[in-house]
Amino acid sequence: MGSLLQLLRPAPAPSAADPEAREAELVARARGGDLEAWSRLYQEHFDRVFRHLAYLTGDTHAAEDLVQETFARAFVGLAQFEGRGSFAGWLRGIAVNIVRKHWRSRYRGDQAMDRLEVVSAERSAGTDADPEGAHLRQKRAEVLLAVLDTLPAPLREAFVLCDLQEMPVQAAAAELGVSPGNLRVRATRARARIRGELVRLGWLADDSHAEERDHAGA
Repeated sequence: MGSLLQLLRPAPAPSAADPEAREAELVARARGGDLEAWSRLYQEHFDRVFRHLAYLTGDTHAAEDLVQETFARAFVGLAQFEGRGSFAGWLRGIAVNIVRKHWRSRYRGDQAMDRLEVVSAERSAGTDADPEGAHLRQKRAEVLLAVLDTLPAPLREAFVLCDLQEMPVQAAAAELGVSPGNLRVRATRARARIRGELVRLGWLADDSHAEERDHAGA
């Protein structure tokens, strides 16, 4: 009897049991100008986007502004969302691009410089004792942030959460929706690319030959 009743009833709207279909319907309605559907998307994704921005910036006050900018851009560009990936992933991509601008304009250079040791334990000899050390530290921080800007979003997120924000691996992996092992791979690749670029730019010494000699001597 239950099956017969189901056949007689009109097809219900996608429910919580089918979240992907339900979200696809909301996105389709929002693209068609349905503000109520957009409001639902906003409410359901706001907390996650805000938390992600707060982790990436380390500043909840900045995240409050950036999350509004993220949703504003998403609303304006909703027609460009083709549904090939998840709506949440699309929002996160917008958020990451907004954070890039935030890093360039507001990120504390001294904090970034403090974390540079994670990329390499070697710093230029005598820099800290130099009267112009503060200026050099600030300049190196700007270079580091510029290098960060060139990384693919997955590597950049991994480096920021693990190295700049120093989040535990489990927490960072959960935030990005990846396994801890995957996160470690991303963070390692990010550090390698950052270090390689800093060496290329002359901000870090290339000790690869020294490492080769050490291995050979061992």
